[in-house]
Amino acid sequence: MKWSGRFEGYSFHSLRRDLIAGLIVGVIAIPLAMSFAIASGVKPQFGIYTTIIAGFLISFLGGSKFQIGGPTGAFVPILLGIVLQYGYEKLLLAGILAGVILMLMGIFKLGLLIQFIPRPVTIGFTSGIAVIIFSGQIANFLGLQNMKSHEYFLTNMKEIGIHLSTWNIYSTLIAAICLTIILIIPKIFPKIPASLLGLVVSSVVATVFFNGKIETIGSTYGAIPDKMPMLSMPHFTLEIIIQLLPAAFVIAMLGGIESLLSAVVADGMTGSRHNSNRELIGQGIANVVAPLFGGIPATGAIARTATNIKNGAVSPISGMVHGGVVLLVLVLLAPFASTIPLSSMAPILMVVAWNMSERKEFAHVLKTKTSDSIILVITFLLTVLTNLTTAVEVGLVLAVIVFVKRMRDILTVTKVLPDPSMKNEKVKSYMVKEGHDCPQISIYTIEGPLFFGAANRFEKSILDTIRLHPKVLLLRMGKVPFIDATGEANLTSIVNHFKNSGGIVLISGIQFQPRAYLRKTGLDQTVGKNHFFDHTGEAITFALGQLDYNQCLGCQHFAFRECAALSSHTGQKEVHRGAMSTDVRKETP
Repeated sequence: MKWSGRFEGYSFHSLRRDLIAGLIVGVIAIPLAMSFAIASGVKPQFGIYTTIIAGFLISFLGGSKFQIGGPTGAFVPILLGIVLQYGYEKLLLAGILAGVILMLMGIFKLGLLIQFIPRPVTIGFTSGIAVIIFSGQIANFLGLQNMKSHEYFLTNMKEIGIHLSTWNIYSTLIAAICLTIILIIPKIFPKIPASLLGLVVSSVVATVFFNGKIETIGSTYGAIPDKMPMLSMPHFTLEIIIQLLPAAFVIAMLGGIESLLSAVVADGMTGSRHNSNRELIGQGIANVVAPLFGGIPATGAIARTATNIKNGAVSPISGMVHGGVVLLVLVLLAPFASTIPLSSMAPILMVVAWNMSERKEFAHVLKTKTSDSIILVITFLLTVLTNLTTAVEVGLVLAVIVFVKRMRDILTVTKVLPDPSMKNEKVKSYMVKEGHDCPQISIYTIEGPLFFGAANRFEKSILDTIRLHPKVLLLRMGKVPFIDATGEANLTSIVNHFKNSGGIVLISGIQFQPRAYLRKTGLDQTVGKNHFFDHTGEAITFALGQLDYNQCLGCQHFAFRECAALSSHTGQKEVHRGAMSTDVRKETP
């Protein structure tokens, strides 16, 4: 996507629409930025810094015209875990490392690789994240006192149970007011940012009626500064970098997945087309720069991007304006933010968690009662009960195992013979039976990829035939789309075993990739270049010419139409006079 293409046909009217969309999204982003920061275990202003810096850079440098970037719920569990385990400063370093990984992915054009993450895995960890975010706000909703945050779900649930006696009815009332506004206002006034309105109204009610009776941002985290922090590089060593790399990789993968998914949603809503690799580079730069100003990891936010489009955004300027609006609010209204009750923030995150839970998709996959359902449930449970890193790793490993098994099951190795009653005497498996199976020629149809998960099965099926010592082995490979090193090694083993026993191997109908691979390894020379045929009929004709005719005398199998002649001395004389050589079969690959 060229820079000029992003502003093609831009006008004053377009600028006006971008300013309006950016203003609305900026207002909506403020409570979310603070909420996600608090849920991630850091001060609320760090979420605001992230929205200002990363929000601007993602729009300015990214590959989508409409992308709105900032802190999102997807990061909450992994960021909270890093903060609890390593502290805030190392969280900043993990964000920088994730940014570098994202940039490298974009530079090396790996944007498409994220599309290969299976849907059950993404639904599983997204639903798990939703549960963690929702449950993490129960304490603030109820106004529980002296709570400690823990890395694991069950420990946090135990902590809530222990402190239920500290329930604050005033906090719950304020949370209920905010939640009611968030749920009702969109149905009545869809243009009004419900989360901001709920935050303002509940904060005013709390200040007027319950001042000093509930926890606020100011009483918990201190006053929010009214200016941006100075640029600062977090301390790091090689040991710390190695320690944080796994977490940084998960942050990068989550950021890449969510940003590209958001870009796809934007494409669907506008008919535009994003540049996935440029998007990853933009996301990477934003995540490198934001931590230098105290910001936490950021990515494309689907809901805010959709809101941006719905409010008339035309270009990336709306996203840049959104960052400027948040900066302006920080400078002008920071003192008022300190009076916001923590219980007012809880419903905002709970609704976000509910909306991101993908409950319908979860139930849909669960209904299939397949291996996908198992992957989904395991990824979900591991996300909730352990951590996101473990969940993603195990989910991907399980998905790979299931994929390999499915590919293995696709591979079939079937012994076949021609059916003389069919046109062109097509080869069929039902023609092979006791008393009707050529002792000197074995024909096999292989269907499916010959790769590491299935190659051993292929070799075993063929080697069972070798024990019968046929003279010719014909492999029909027209339906083998792919072969890897393991498949080639197993095929080599078959060829060598067969040649060592005095037989020959013929291959018919082989596709481009397998043939090219055999050329690279030299196996085609071992087989013999004149032993490759385009059609099975040609290969059978050649095979019949390699027979030991003495063994054909008296044979009653009659596997081929020439067998009746070959089983008698008279017929063999006809064969030797060349009757067979002029009658080439028409069987296709």
